[in-house]
Amino acid sequence: MEQAKVILIKFIVSLIAFSIGLDLFFDATLTDIISFGVTVTAVSYILADRILLPRIGSTNTLMAEFILTYMIVWIFGAILLHGYLQIAWGSAISAIIITAAEVYVHRYLLKHLPERKREIRHHGATPKLRFVTEFAEDDDPTRKK
Repeated sequence: MEQAKVILIKFIVSLIAFSIGLDLFFDATLTDIISFGVTVTAVSYILADRILLPRIGSTNTLMAEFILTYMIVWIFGAILLHGYLQIAWGSAISAIIITAAEVYVHRYLLKHLPERKREIRHHGATPKLRFVTEFAEDDDPTRKK
């Protein structure tokens, strides 16, 4: 039930953002706004909220989600709405509104869903800069035994 509430919030926010961002510059139909809302909600929920948020944290996920939303709207908007440069402004406005709302969605997800444990992965690096020091006695080539 909690997941459905999060998806519904994301969908409502994306509908509001696309109605502002796309109707401001274009004569976008309700079908266009709903299709963009469904696409961005599904892709950002799966990629950002389920995969990236537990692994890289809220701030990095917000940056990735801004870029993801901007690119989805710009690419598909250029195809559907036939305006390559003007759709960039509409997608930027929509991505800013969605990213601003995602701050609160991420706080809710991290607070209310206990199965979301942060995965801390260290690939080749020591955690928290705890370097291992090796003490050894070097052989002096000039000294004879």
